[in-house]
Amino acid sequence: LKVNCHALFWTVKAFLPQMKAQDHGHIVTIASVLGLFSTACVEESLAHELLAEQVEGVKTTLVCPYIVDTGMFEGCKIRFEVEMFLAPLEPQYCVEQAMNAILIDQPLVCIPRLTYLTVLFRALLPWESNVIAYRFMGSDKCMYPFIDTIKPKLSSNHVTEGA
Repeated sequence: LKVNCHALFWTVKAFLPQMKAQDHGHIVTIASVLGLFSTACVEESLAHELLAEQVEGVKTTLVCPYIVDTGMFEGCKIRFEVEMFLAPLEPQYCVEQAMNAILIDQPLVCIPRLTYLTVLFRALLPWESNVIAYRFMGSDKCMYPFIDTIKPKLSSNHVTEGA
């Protein structure tokens, strides 16, 4: 939480006033494409705040990649049949897609493009249909295998630190 959330808040708090004063800058938020389903795009609130304040020179880009093959969430799994179409992404590819989005002031980039369907389905289909699709893909429980692999590591670190 401190790295993924607090760091973003503190960084924005530190740099945004100067960006506003110069009416220039670009803030990039990296979020999971899974967050588009579960958090109702809360990450986009900064973009809306800047628009409300008529700060036109400070741009935002929300980058929503599928699982990136960095080892951070090793063990995170979706349904096998779906995984054939959505393999973990290479970090370099994600960086390139994010950089392209920044260069053209694209406010949202979902990686891979197939995951834009999540945004479309949320807008067009009833909530229950989205829940069924989410469950079918295995996205509702994709973190369980990861949590099962990380629990022993956390327990051993806790014991080591307390010894």
